[in-house]
Amino acid sequence: MDLFTLGMEEKLKRNAPLADRMRPEKIEEFVGQKHLLGEGRFLNRAIKADRITSMILFGPPGTGKTTLAMIIANTTNMIFEKLSAVTSGVKDIREVMDRAEENLKLYNKRTILFVDEIHRFNKSQQDALLPSVERGIIILIGATTENPYFEVNKALLSRVMVLKLESLTKEDLKHLIENALSNKEKGLGEYKVDITEEAINYLITIADGDGRTILNSLEIGVLSTPYNEAGIVQIDLNTIKSSIQIKTARYDKDGDEHYDTISAFIKSMRGSDPDATLYWLAKMINAGEDPKFIARRIIICASEDVGNADPNALNIAVSAFNAVNVIGMPEGRIPLAQAAVYIATAPKSNAAYIGIDKALEDIRSKEIGKVPTHLKDGHYPGAKNLGHGIGYKYPHDYENAFIPQQYLPTEFIGKKYYEPTENGYEKEIKKRLQK
Repeated sequence: MDLFTLGMEEKLKRNAPLADRMRPEKIEEFVGQKHLLGEGRFLNRAIKADRITSMILFGPPGTGKTTLAMIIANTTNMIFEKLSAVTSGVKDIREVMDRAEENLKLYNKRTILFVDEIHRFNKSQQDALLPSVERGIIILIGATTENPYFEVNKALLSRVMVLKLESLTKEDLKHLIENALSNKEKGLGEYKVDITEEAINYLITIADGDGRTILNSLEIGVLSTPYNEAGIVQIDLNTIKSSIQIKTARYDKDGDEHYDTISAFIKSMRGSDPDATLYWLAKMINAGEDPKFIARRIIICASEDVGNADPNALNIAVSAFNAVNVIGMPEGRIPLAQAAVYIATAPKSNAAYIGIDKALEDIRSKEIGKVPTHLKDGHYPGAKNLGHGIGYKYPHDYENAFIPQQYLPTEFIGKKYYEPTENGYEKEIKKRLQK
């Protein structure tokens, strides 16, 4: 590196965002992820012993995935290579593989390859990594915000450890603020900052567990606030609110957060909690989720979890879907909320859902039963010559429109698929069937 390049690198480092300047270089400086990096924990021991194995670091933004890779790079005796899945192709991967093989042959040194945003690699790019990972020529460290069990090839996944990083706790985030305000070399320590507890709590709230967000938001707040007469940067709640963007919920409509949120929404309706139902509904609406996707899930829940305990639930769910289709958003949030709350507060029964799955299991795993002769179609010419339809009793000809007769195939007589519960309207259905 020549003097000009060195000078440029130093300048870039000085002008980098606070989160980059404060990035820890040693494992002792790392904040959060105690389940992996606490004393005696797996990753802590592996890094200190320089016994790194191939792994994928999976977690929300700003939880330290790239930082962990950099700490490993600073402490390991292996050769460290880095690729970004956004800008690298198969050619780049193969060049790294070739260098790694040469280094192993010539210097007996293995290579750690860090791939940022590994979920963005397509199948052929992921496949290109396989031979070297399998033979141990490289140690792969991938970082991703997406669930690797959805985004990474099974073949590659079976050869790595998946380590889940959690969102930073409130205590972690407060620690980051205190470090940044006291660090004169890399942080904001040369500024005399007086920040209120309210402002700190607000920063923690908008960060939503993201260390990068809280540090960069803090920096914007400090740099955009002039010194007061006493030469102090005074930051209160109003100051911080006016200098940074409002919180936006973390939500990727194609990613893991999408599936987790809709799962929480459905389980809240099934669990008869209208408040939780509205909370998760609000999160999806605020994130711009397709309202018809939400409405379809409400319809499914109306049949699967409410069923005949309240047959009107399905009508309301379907009506909400049609209403959203007609009026659109933001007004569509109202029928969505009405339907979701109705489902959440309705009596529950999954008897019909269980019944159809039991019947399908018999259809798929057992010999198909023959249609009883008296139930066969007897309307076409010659049907009666075959005995089809003969002996069928028309229920409406009998009292209460009911007459006992065989409807199931002979092989399945006595089989019970639908077993109504004592919940809601289904209790009446049960009484009628028993009668």
